[in-house]
Amino acid sequence: MLRILQVVNIMDRAGLETMLMNYYRSIDRSQIQFDFLTHRHTEGAYEQEIISMGGRVYHAPRLYPQNYIAYFKYMDQFFKEHTEYQIVHSHIDTMSIFPLYAAKRRNVSIRISHSHSSKLDKDAKIAIKYLAKLALTKVANVYCACGERAGKFMYGNRTFRVIKNAVDLEKFKFNSELRMKTKEMLGIGNAFVIGHVGRYCYIKNQAFLMEVFYEVRKTITNVKLLLIGKGEDEAMLRIKAEELGCKDDVLFLIDRSDVDELYQAMDVFVMPSLFEGLPVVGIEAQANGLQCIVSNQISKEILLTNSIQMLSLSDTKEQWAETIIRIPRTRSNSCMEMLRKTGYDVHYEVDRMMEWYQSLDAQANSSITDK
Repeated sequence: MLRILQVVNIMDRAGLETMLMNYYRSIDRSQIQFDFLTHRHTEGAYEQEIISMGGRVYHAPRLYPQNYIAYFKYMDQFFKEHTEYQIVHSHIDTMSIFPLYAAKRRNVSIRISHSHSSKLDKDAKIAIKYLAKLALTKVANVYCACGERAGKFMYGNRTFRVIKNAVDLEKFKFNSELRMKTKEMLGIGNAFVIGHVGRYCYIKNQAFLMEVFYEVRKTITNVKLLLIGKGEDEAMLRIKAEELGCKDDVLFLIDRSDVDELYQAMDVFVMPSLFEGLPVVGIEAQANGLQCIVSNQISKEILLTNSIQMLSLSDTKEQWAETIIRIPRTRSNSCMEMLRKTGYDVHYEVDRMMEWYQSLDAQANSSITDK
């Protein structure tokens, strides 16, 4: 059996992690097994499911500058002990330089960098991330991305493979009976529902979405906003909802495992992100047949069906609200066929992933034999 080490921050319910789980659930685990190296000591939401499917989960120190010495000591010992991993697939964007450097030092043959974003996250580590981006290709030797934009951002003119953020399309198919049950469960009756799925953080721009929601309420009085996720901006967003006088109409649905059912309750899906690669939730929402409104800072590769449109972040909150108000209140399962034809059904894409990993394994074995 071929074991692939997937490197992430934490296996919580977020975009790239959900993408990995979509493939992991579908892959032939008698041939290929995923193990996960995380950078948190806390248990992620998917960990027990991973273990139940035969995967292992390791917890490395966090990638803080003050932890770097301890981190490299841990990683050097890790690859010294775990010689079974000749393919390491890292998903932490520019910071992949750290685990891949450690893997290279211990002669791991295949070191994959996977780009999931189209810009650098401007946090306290921005300078480190910039330098890491410049040096990443010195330690990675295989490049892939969620889309063309994310790949060109990270690797420039180098050749990279696009691994699509495929989903289990049938799981997200619109169901009118389930819609009624979900709305009843949420206690939102016949309200017009604006939905959003994403980590509560500045990149996802939920503060702006809440201002747009405030404008929508001026025209549609029976309206609810579903914010599905969790994150560091939760307290700020709750305060903002209270300041705008709409806290009773904003539902914070924290770390939900039933997101596929929650899409059913929505009438429109809105994602005003400051930047994105190709978000998994955008694929899921289209699979549900939802009308989707996303920012023009998301890769245009997300425009896969006729149910999605882009608005500029330079447009006013009133313009965003007007578009939401006028959105057609219709759904069509024809979107699923469009997504299937463009390669976003995980049950088809998983075969391509298996073939790719197996070809890399053959390459790794060849390099070991040649030494």
